[in-house]
Amino acid sequence: MKKASSVFYISASIIAALVLIGALIPQAFERVTATIQGFLTDSFGWYYLIIVSGFVAVCLYLLVSPLGRIKLGKAEDKPEFSRPTWLAMLFSAGVGIGLVFYGTAEPISHYAISAPSGETGTNLAVREAMQYTFFHWGIHAWAVYGLVALSLAYFMFRRGEPGLISSTLKPILGRHASGGIGKTIDVIAVISTVIGVATSLGFGAVQINGGLSYLFGIPSNMTNQFIIILAVTVLFMISALTGIGKGIKILSNVNMLLAAGLLALVFVFGPTLFTLNLFTDTIGRYLQNFLNMSFRISPLNEENRTWINGWTIFYWAWWISWSPFVGIFIARVSKGRTIREFVAYVLLAPSVIGFLWFSVFGGSAISLERSGQAVISSLATEQSLFGMLAAFPFGEVISVLAICLIGTFFITSADSGTFVLGMMTTNGSQNPNNVLKMTWGALLTAIALVLLYSGGLQALQNTMIIAAFPFSFVIIMMAASLLKTLNREAKELAPAKRRTQQPASKNA
Repeated sequence: MKKASSVFYISASIIAALVLIGALIPQAFERVTATIQGFLTDSFGWYYLIIVSGFVAVCLYLLVSPLGRIKLGKAEDKPEFSRPTWLAMLFSAGVGIGLVFYGTAEPISHYAISAPSGETGTNLAVREAMQYTFFHWGIHAWAVYGLVALSLAYFMFRRGEPGLISSTLKPILGRHASGGIGKTIDVIAVISTVIGVATSLGFGAVQINGGLSYLFGIPSNMTNQFIIILAVTVLFMISALTGIGKGIKILSNVNMLLAAGLLALVFVFGPTLFTLNLFTDTIGRYLQNFLNMSFRISPLNEENRTWINGWTIFYWAWWISWSPFVGIFIARVSKGRTIREFVAYVLLAPSVIGFLWFSVFGGSAISLERSGQAVISSLATEQSLFGMLAAFPFGEVISVLAICLIGTFFITSADSGTFVLGMMTTNGSQNPNNVLKMTWGALLTAIALVLLYSGGLQALQNTMIIAAFPFSFVIIMMAASLLKTLNREAKELAPAKRRTQQPASKNA
């Protein structure tokens, strides 16, 4: 295939083998993934908590350090996209379907089904539900994305390296970054990306089917989910053919408009004052308990430990598995920005938007449940959003808007995924060819279908946690490589800066 690297053939072969195994022996595939996932979460939960907190520390250091003045590009480089479009693109790629899927489901689950402290249905449960939802979707998540994206953008645009994960490791690996070790790292990144994106596509299909089932009585089953995925595949492939400057850019802006419209409707028709108070109170609790939550592993309470494994460790693995995809995409659209601007916007802006989203949707669901107007916790996860919207005026109309939003997020995530996978398997080309993108689109669809077929949402989650584990070591090396190179550049620039700041000689 034109311009395809050896990484493409190796990773595509591994993914095709996984598709075949999952299709032929789905029950065994689900059992094996469940066993491996259980081992990783039980044995390495502490590891996930430490490294993700470490990523936050690195990002905060770069935010306040003099290194933040360094530009992601040459001195004359200007940003390719306006700031609103840039934020829309990174937000759509970074959270996508997950935000809509869990916007209602996670807070109501923490409140009524399984609370962080084990106490459900109380005032404490309300506060904890929102606090931990903010924690899972806030600064920690974006620190994982931001660190990978920052490393890639710096080495791509500042140092002139190809847009490959392995290229960011040259300061540490030397010539091995271009050899077998580097290719192995790139293959791991590709497989992690495919699993992460496919998982989100599976979530999207399940939720669209859940919405159609709740609203119109269409059965929620594997057949309909397959049809939804195949239909969206056609749409995102059409979008992928138009390139990043058209399809993804337009869809990202549409996503933000739809999301803003849906958010406004729920905010106005919902418990507005309760939402505002809950948002304000939870921001305070989130900041106050930031360190405690970051390292909470609960070694003496097995029930709490199970909750942490099922939620916090799952999310940290999700962000890690998505980080090569989101990182490369954010890097690609961030040329010309300084490190400080990059970290500030990538770390803080999407987090605040997410906090608003969960306060409105999660807060509304909790308010309805507390008042007895609806029992949203009794619904399937994928139907909780629609159960909440049903209690609102014009609930069906708003629910249709929500389905449209899920669909556009679905298309954007898959479109971005094919673009990034194309980059990763063409030696970092910033404009991969369409044939390769179509090939990856087909493989993404196949793996999403197989994961659903072999065990539904649980198989999706199991496989994602497994894929994230090896790539976590790569991110650690990327952080070390970035800091090493930035500090070396700062030392090289310091003498020139001092010379320009010296006062003119009196005898001149």
